[in-house]
Amino acid sequence: MSDDPAAHGADLVADVLAQCDTHPGRVALRHAGQETTYAALGAGVRATAAALRAGGLRDGDRVLFSVRPRTEGLVLALGVVAAGGSLVLVDPGSTPELFAARVRAAAPTWAATESLLYALSRPALAHVARRRGVLLPDYARLDVRHAYAGRWLPGVPRGARRARTLAAGPPSAEGVTRRPDAEALVVFTSGTTAAPRAVVHTRGSLGAGTALLRQVCEVAPGDVVHTDQMLLGLPALVAGGTWSLPRRAPADDVVGYAGGLPGAAMTFLVPADVTALLDAVEDGRVAPTGPRTVLVGGAPVTAALLRRARALLPGTRWAGVYGMTEILPVAVVEAEEKLAAAVDGDLVGRPLAGVTARLDTGAVDGDAAPGVGELVLGGPSLMRGYLLDGPAASGEHRTGDLARWDADGRLVLVGRTRDMLIRGTTNIYPGLYEPRLAALPGVAAAFLVGVPRAADGDEEVVLVVVPHAPSGGDAAPRGAGTGGRTAFEIGDGGALADALRPLLPTVLDHGAMPDHVLVADRVPVQGRSRKPDRAALAGAAAAHLASRAT
Repeated sequence: MSDDPAAHGADLVADVLAQCDTHPGRVALRHAGQETTYAALGAGVRATAAALRAGGLRDGDRVLFSVRPRTEGLVLALGVVAAGGSLVLVDPGSTPELFAARVRAAAPTWAATESLLYALSRPALAHVARRRGVLLPDYARLDVRHAYAGRWLPGVPRGARRARTLAAGPPSAEGVTRRPDAEALVVFTSGTTAAPRAVVHTRGSLGAGTALLRQVCEVAPGDVVHTDQMLLGLPALVAGGTWSLPRRAPADDVVGYAGGLPGAAMTFLVPADVTALLDAVEDGRVAPTGPRTVLVGGAPVTAALLRRARALLPGTRWAGVYGMTEILPVAVVEAEEKLAAAVDGDLVGRPLAGVTARLDTGAVDGDAAPGVGELVLGGPSLMRGYLLDGPAASGEHRTGDLARWDADGRLVLVGRTRDMLIRGTTNIYPGLYEPRLAALPGVAAAFLVGVPRAADGDEEVVLVVVPHAPSGGDAAPRGAGTGGRTAFEIGDGGALADALRPLLPTVLDHGAMPDHVLVADRVPVQGRSRKPDRAALAGAAAAHLASRAT
């Protein structure tokens, strides 16, 4: 097998359709007890592409996409890209202002949405979503063409095309375009309402990513990959395997998800999902039979988690995968290798063949340890760039991760150059939300900090607020002292915390909702610049939560 990702194909959709033509009778998808052959998948994708082209979709058109990873949604997604369109993944649970800003930035001409979201975004039913902490935008009022998944429900716009109907039309190859350099995927990752930031991938960069994944775990024709992650399921289809789609994500139903693991070749889990799975195995809710390989990523993968995983599911290969939305995957480390390593930091392994990695030591503070620098990555799976920023500079991505090389040429992460929290598969940038939180009644300052869980390294998100001065006239955060770290007290917050909790869904994405709300009497500051001491806040929050648990 060649180590050059480009040798495996330069167009993700074309590679999938090639398997549909080569192995028509093989099972491509399995979901909710139903199986879809490669022949049916190819016909559905080609029919969808042809119908979308006939309906006005043109090369480069962006399609706002809010459909769960199920058979109908997957056919629709591949059909959009096959027709020359680009999928814009937008979380419907973001605040209305942020959702509107992201729509303006992406300028979609189509929207592909589940009919249930149309129904729940109607004013008459908006309270149902609101009770779940989600403020849904009014999809039906978007000035775009519409396609929907699921059965028709009130609220679906007049003239909207049903995904199942699109896929049932004549499977014309004329609707399929082949352009490896064409934009295929837009994923929003951060940014403010004034300047949303989104990663843009091409069909070629996604195809290169699937090739890189083959270095991590080879999927043979007929192998089953059980996952809700598109960037792991699509490589299974490119390899001629069977993508087993769970009914629900592991975070929502780990027992149901685990039912598809025995006999599977591979799955992907974030550390928090691994913990939930191992808990279920340990208490007898899940049989101690795993897939051949579990890839773990999305957050730091601790040695303690891998040690426990190997003990409870010893017949499974466990491997940590390092990557990010901008370039995936980057490196892999086997559980045995990580457990045997005596390193100070997070060992993530050697970069995969085709990935370029360098350390910019000039990007870190002068007191950084020798050899530590910001990790800068490149390669064929690198994004085209950010939506509003243009192409990636010099074909590289500055990760914000601080790293060093060990004596064996492996990457070891030692920190970050900017604030970011990781919970499950979600990256949370505190600076995006803290101004909104600080504007809530009774709040002078607000900080989102992460408290790592010892079991798996996943972060719990803690909101720490500082109240207005008792007089009500001084809204400024109150520090103390003229140098070093300030003293402060932190606690549960009583009435203020209780008053804030129901207001949080109005200013936060549901993915950024805190696990805990605490109140500090002042903002701790550090050093001559007297910047807020986030490390002190996180440490105090961790100590308080630990004491509360005992």
